[in-house]
Amino acid sequence: QVQLVESGGGLVQSGTSLRLSCTNSGRTFIRYTMGWFRQAPGKEREFVAAIHWIGSSTWYTNAAKGRFTISRDNVKNTVSLQMNSLKPEDTAVYYCAASKDPGPIGIIAQSGYDYWGQGTQVTVSS
Repeated sequence: QVQLVESGGGLVQSGTSLRLSCTNSGRTFIRYTMGWFRQAPGKEREFVAAIHWIGSSTWYTNAAKGRFTISRDNVKNTVSLQMNSLKPEDTAVYYCAASKDPGPIGIIAQSGYDYWGQGTQVTVSS
């Protein structure tokens, strides 16, 4: 069983950084593709970033490219999202997700993921 717990959210000012972490307290997710999604108030949940279980392949939404970096530590069962140059439009609940085999399209889709965390709130003030 995969049990994901996010941490690291908070209230920050525009232009600053946050680092989100997601830890699996269940079985190892070494062979799972890991993703981060976010949901802003009144909007649908959207893809942010993902990383292959080997760790050499990553994917980002256009809004995250150049500002966010996803990484993983398979020994510590942790995946992180380093977010720099935060903007008010980054305000959302951020969710960690794990997928056994999302496929090329499923990587950026909610339906491609099998397990989800409860989310952590990120609020960026202007």
